[in-house]
Amino acid sequence: MARLIYLGLMSLDGYIADRDGNFDWAEPDAEVHSFVNELMRPAGTHLLGRRMYEVMAVWDHPEDFGEIPGYIQDFADLWKAADKVVFSRSLQDVTTARTRIEREFSADAVGRLKAGASRDLAIGGAEIAGEAIRAGLVDEFQMFLSPVAVGGGKTFLPADVRLRLELLEVRRFGNGTVFLRYANRTE
Repeated sequence: MARLIYLGLMSLDGYIADRDGNFDWAEPDAEVHSFVNELMRPAGTHLLGRRMYEVMAVWDHPEDFGEIPGYIQDFADLWKAADKVVFSRSLQDVTTARTRIEREFSADAVGRLKAGASRDLAIGGAEIAGEAIRAGLVDEFQMFLSPVAVGGGKTFLPADVRLRLELLEVRRFGNGTVFLRYANRTE
């Protein structure tokens, strides 16, 4: 069965965006970005909330970035090759290829998608990931801890869940970022 993986860049105090919605403090350098690419390579489908989709949609047109290094083009290619499911009640249309809208998050439907998938699924966006976490669907957490504290904002994990995690991997990067990979052992 495919795994459902929640990957995110976050501050040391657990936020993926600060109080103003900014996350520029977590921008990965070449080393971190290349590592993210390798983690994303097995993902055949991305499950996204509306806001995360709107942030990520730019990757369908990397030519708009101007001249880009190979690791950025690689990420764009991975994004464009994957299927995308956007969970949104308000989004009217999608601007990216291989993308469909689902109006409601359904744990049963996501469970069936996961069971029938031949490649891993990635989930992005704190709210939609929170729903999947509460439903017990997330198999793995992949966290990049940036060496900053932002003091508030949108948290990586929902406040109303209890998780039992098994540490699978730790990696330290030259810019001070630390990668942590955990299996979900919640029962």
